[in-house]
Amino acid sequence: MKISVITFLIAIFPSLLLAQTIVSGTVSDNNGIPIVGANVYLEGTYDGSTSDEIGKFSFKTSETGTQTLTVSYVSFEATKITEDVSKMQQLKIQLREDVNSLETVTISAGSFSAGDNSKISVLKPLDIVTTASALGDFVGALQTLPGTTTVAEDGRLFVRGGDAGETQIFIDGIRVFTPYSPTTNNVPTRGRYSPFLFDGITFSTGGYSAEYGQALSSVLLLNTIDEPTQEKTDISIMSVGGGLGHTKKWEKSSLSVNATYINLAPYIALLPDRNDWEKPFETASGEAVFRQKIGGGLLKVYGAFDTSNFELTQEDVNQPEGTRFKLNNQNFYTNASYSEMLNNDWSIFGGGSYTYAKTNVGIDEADIKDVENSAHFKVKLKKRFSNRFKLNFGAEQFVTDFNENYDDSNFSAKLGFNNNISAAFTEADIIFSRELALKVGVRGEYSEQFKEFTVSPRVSFAYKTGKSSQLSLAYGDFFQQPDSDVLKFTNKLEAQQTQHYIMNYQYSANNRIFRAEIYKKQYNNLVTYNDEFPDVNTAFLNNGDGYAQGLDLFWRDNNSLKNIDYWLSYSYLDTERKYRNYPIEATPSFANTHNFSAVAKYWINDWKSQIGFSYQYGSGRTYTDLNKPGFLQSKTKSYNSVSLNWAYLISQQKILYVSVNNVFAFKNVNGYQYANAPDVNGNFARRELLPAADQFFFVGFFWTISDDGTDNQLDNL
Repeated sequence: MKISVITFLIAIFPSLLLAQTIVSGTVSDNNGIPIVGANVYLEGTYDGSTSDEIGKFSFKTSETGTQTLTVSYVSFEATKITEDVSKMQQLKIQLREDVNSLETVTISAGSFSAGDNSKISVLKPLDIVTTASALGDFVGALQTLPGTTTVAEDGRLFVRGGDAGETQIFIDGIRVFTPYSPTTNNVPTRGRYSPFLFDGITFSTGGYSAEYGQALSSVLLLNTIDEPTQEKTDISIMSVGGGLGHTKKWEKSSLSVNATYINLAPYIALLPDRNDWEKPFETASGEAVFRQKIGGGLLKVYGAFDTSNFELTQEDVNQPEGTRFKLNNQNFYTNASYSEMLNNDWSIFGGGSYTYAKTNVGIDEADIKDVENSAHFKVKLKKRFSNRFKLNFGAEQFVTDFNENYDDSNFSAKLGFNNNISAAFTEADIIFSRELALKVGVRGEYSEQFKEFTVSPRVSFAYKTGKSSQLSLAYGDFFQQPDSDVLKFTNKLEAQQTQHYIMNYQYSANNRIFRAEIYKKQYNNLVTYNDEFPDVNTAFLNNGDGYAQGLDLFWRDNNSLKNIDYWLSYSYLDTERKYRNYPIEATPSFANTHNFSAVAKYWINDWKSQIGFSYQYGSGRTYTDLNKPGFLQSKTKSYNSVSLNWAYLISQQKILYVSVNNVFAFKNVNGYQYANAPDVNGNFARRELLPAADQFFFVGFFWTISDDGTDNQLDNL
């Protein structure tokens, strides 16, 4: 038996030698430079080798027939060759750079990112609420970035020569129709939504994706937290009210809730301002996010409700007794979204939102009641064909039903409109290499009210100029319908339009970032009218136009100075437009030529404290001096404000927080109100439009109770 086995092995040994095949070749990059140490092997076998110092490899295999040869090396895309193994000789294999690496170029023109997961974050989530001048409002923090304009009496985002209505806000990709609480003249509003439930913010000052529309100037994208890290309870006791938040986690779901009550009556009793308050501002609000994992997908349901009211008498140059103003508002917003990775590198996103807003306003004898019901529905698909090509497309529907009842002693009217907009978009990301990327897309919208179809091409380009620097270019067409103050009177208009041209340079290394951006915006089809205030008899036209152009600079450094993180931003803006009741093209009253911000945060370990500093400067804004010839021909004095805050950790989870806005009590003037008629000498009397208060003081105690005993609310201050 032993002899027969040996005889058999001797008989087949020559055939085994003959079955050995040599697999060989060279490995290089796109420039022909040899790659040393590339891993080369046949899938499903132990047969393989590595490339030598000149990129060559060679190994023997006993495999036959069709096989798959895999060649891979760090920071390069793996290459696979499938063919008969006998043909795998003297192969010349070129590996392409892996464009998923952190060194790959990213398109940054017009976009500021604030998120822990982004490749280049200009801001962090923490910055949105620790900025001294922001008063816990994400809009206030964004006003320290270049491209924004200081309009202290308003409180909304004014971006690159556009008014506040030209910026749209989205939560988890779904439109927010009423993002700000209503207010009165010279009393700044605030964003309705607290930073408590958000972990990522993208602020685009122009040239943004074809996925977003109905915004002439910019979009602000807020993303709720996908998955909380632990269960916790947050308690807030403040000089203006209180708040309570709680997060509960289950195996595949979680719920976060947050409730806040604010009442300025005690504060104003202690520190009276320039207004005569009958009922100081009072608001109650609540938010919740529910998250549920369903298979490989995630369902998120967000809801927010707030109610606010106040009543006051404001000084008026034309009424010795002043103007009485009262407001009561209820607002409800909810959205639901579902996202999932499908097979074959497909992903799907679907969602919708609903808004109910009811506002009752009383101005002297006039009583105005507004009710708005709005909805947004959206579906989006994305296909990843490779690391270098991704396609994104979708469709959405906007629905708005607005009604207003206006009633006073001399006039009454029922106004309103129904506005439906259908849209579709597609966009491709093309990454040619680590150094070169292109995003190109188009958006189409149909307005049922205007019977109008618009097409918006968008394109962005980025080139990596060095290891830590890049250059980006962007162009886009943007359309937006007039706001409700116009649409409630007429539907015989067209969409307003802008074109954006942007060039951006960005450097990021060693915890430092520098951005420089120049831009130009061309406005067309802006709405105009001849009356001082539009009414049912006003004639509206789309014959307005204008431009905005300028330079934005940003520098952030949290490495050079120990325990100090700071950023500086500067904006130069040159803009004129003819719109609304402007008789000529002029620089609008909300536009500053120069804006500068400096923000610093200093951690003092021995004191267990974080000290914050903010300085904001805005050059004078235009106004019409009725005692001089011309329109918007004069300017206010410059705006200046220095703000400080201090967060002291009493213990790891207990914080005492103090802030002061406008520490030096600069006397800022927001504009002037002139008398309706001249005096006997032909001069128009006027009064300064001053802030309700030159300073604002805030004191709060914040206590967190969490699983690990280390989490605190410093992220929310």
